[in-house]
Amino acid sequence: MANEIWTIKRCLEWTKEYLAERGEEHPRLSAEWLLCAATGLARIDLYMRMDEMLNAAQLETMHAAVVRRAKGEPLQYITGSTQFRMIDVACAPGVLIPRPETEMLVEEVLNYLDAEVLGPEAAARQRVELPWNDEVEQARKAEAALADERATAERRAANLTAADEAALGSDVLGSRAYAEELADREAEEAAAQAAEAETAEAAEPELDEYGIAIEGADQETASALDAAAPAPAEPRTARVLEVGCGTGCISLSLAWERRGHVTCTATDIEPRAIDLATKNRDALGLTADEVAFSLTNLVSSIPHDEWGTFDVLVSNPPYIPTDVMRSLPHEVKDFEPDLALEGGADGLDIFRRLLNAAPYMLRAGGLFACELYEGALDAAAELCRQAGLSDVRVVRDLTDRPRIVRAIVTEPKQRQ
Repeated sequence: MANEIWTIKRCLEWTKEYLAERGEEHPRLSAEWLLCAATGLARIDLYMRMDEMLNAAQLETMHAAVVRRAKGEPLQYITGSTQFRMIDVACAPGVLIPRPETEMLVEEVLNYLDAEVLGPEAAARQRVELPWNDEVEQARKAEAALADERATAERRAANLTAADEAALGSDVLGSRAYAEELADREAEEAAAQAAEAETAEAAEPELDEYGIAIEGADQETASALDAAAPAPAEPRTARVLEVGCGTGCISLSLAWERRGHVTCTATDIEPRAIDLATKNRDALGLTADEVAFSLTNLVSSIPHDEWGTFDVLVSNPPYIPTDVMRSLPHEVKDFEPDLALEGGADGLDIFRRLLNAAPYMLRAGGLFACELYEGALDAAAELCRQAGLSDVRVVRDLTDRPRIVRAIVTEPKQRQ
């Protein structure tokens, strides 16, 4: 294979046919993923560089990847990453691969935080705080202003007839350059007039509630009172506790999409998960103060002085019922960790323990949200009601299957 000429096009077509013969459900998409990982190219670049030849290292990487995929190993483990909402997440064997359903779990948490803790402005501020947004906006305004000025000058120049030019003289006055200069001067005069108007407006006396000018000491007093008026309060920082973090995709997405407004504490019992989640955090440039990972069983490592301080307890726990585990697809049951999948006879073993912990971890009004097996949502919702939680809801996923239970802790509990 390495001694032959392999272009991107030939490798893509060969891989697609090879995987299709071995039962791959989406052979072309899989071939594209593997080629992107082997070459470092984006999918669109593959189709723009079809005639480019693969080098020996790329061919070797591609060959090993195709062999692994043909055996059923998940693409995310082979390529080493996947996309989750707004971030790229590294994946590795031994740690559960993020699913699209879990993106909806993040969305539920964000909706709650924006409505009940941060205020809707937090999401808008996050967009503005991105460093390139302001630069792009300023450049756009400058470009638009320049285009307006040029259009004005061109219109003025176009309106100068030959007779006009003859009357004005053919040296400077009748030239297109003069028309542009004239437009510039008028723009400068307009700016100067606007500045004078602002100065005059600033000089106008301040009026009281009866429309009478405040003079001297009274005006100084009013200014002092204005200065002393408290600034609008910034929304407080929300605190999220995630149990069973895996790759860290939930906590990292929350902290990334509401950076500066959300901090997360995330736990997992699997050392490989904590290592991978930490790697993903570092790759995003997030700090341990923003997202802290802890190797522990459920909430065992949470200091007692932090109990009752969290706004959200969120989890994508092991939830596949034991009987259903046997019927899972080959690439799931034979490659992904049972520890992150199996949830007991009804899929709710870990959920019950989380539900028991929620009133101790959450403040009054805090959100408890879990992704669960589609056949267990009604039972989970009833357990929440029996535990005294309020506003219990079941959220359906993109395929219209029940997927998430969310409820509010109204009466937090204190440890004895």
